[in-house]
Amino acid sequence: MSTIAFIGLGNMGGPMAANLVKAGHDVIGFDLVPALTDAAKANGVGVADSASSAVKDANVVITMLPAGKHVVSVWTDIVPSVAKSALMIDCSTVDVESARQAHALARKASLLSIDAPVSGGVGGATGATLTFMAGGEDKAFAAAKPILEAMGKKIVHCGDAGAGQAAKICNNMILGISMIAVGEAFALAEKLGLSHQALFDVASTSSGQCWSLTSYCPVPGPVPSSPANNDYKPGFASALMLKDLTLAQEAATSVGAVTPLGQHARDIYKTFAAAGNGGVDFSGIIRHIRALADNRGG
Repeated sequence: MSTIAFIGLGNMGGPMAANLVKAGHDVIGFDLVPALTDAAKANGVGVADSASSAVKDANVVITMLPAGKHVVSVWTDIVPSVAKSALMIDCSTVDVESARQAHALARKASLLSIDAPVSGGVGGATGATLTFMAGGEDKAFAAAKPILEAMGKKIVHCGDAGAGQAAKICNNMILGISMIAVGEAFALAEKLGLSHQALFDVASTSSGQCWSLTSYCPVPGPVPSSPANNDYKPGFASALMLKDLTLAQEAATSVGAVTPLGQHARDIYKTFAAAGNGGVDFSGIIRHIRALADNRGG
């Protein structure tokens, strides 16, 4: 078993750290928010008084932070305190360039590192069913895989440094676009007098089938576990979807790719979040779609 430092104990990091404890690892956590460290402590995570002290005796260091600037800042701070044989893992969702900067910091200190953003939301973090998309050298991935398997069901090596972030950005662009499409279809069905269940029964077994429909159906009823049955409590918040769609657009601009649907999806979620819905599950975008029709007098 490993001694693991876990920095960032929020909605995702907290349950991920708890699952590492359940797997038998010795986990030392740190977060700037006392309530989060208290919750982690209740789940068996040891608590350090700083990020640097958390990593001092660790042979694995995991970060789960809000943005690229935080990852680069924290890694700059902690790398000098990390044991030379340690493995660095970043599970944050950040821009590809920041991920590569973090890898460079680790490489300069002769440390193995991977970027390993996740898919699966809070439910996946709690249930240890996350998908990890990993970028980094083969040796680093091999070392990280047993650790990631304590927190997830599927671990995919996507390529070299930054490839995990690239895969996450592309995946979530698909997700954001498809959820808008599913929401539009249900909103249209409502206007046409077609029941939610009828549309679901047809589309879920024919060419309209997709994850946004069959796992996260944006209307109550057909999928009991979807946030639509719990007043759109996340789940995966719309603000986080907006973050990922924005990262996708920044990446597209940086490499000269054209993603018109991705751009439009970003703009739709930006409007939705700006109206005070950032904390609503991203499947709640159907509310915005209905409102567009209502405002038009439809």
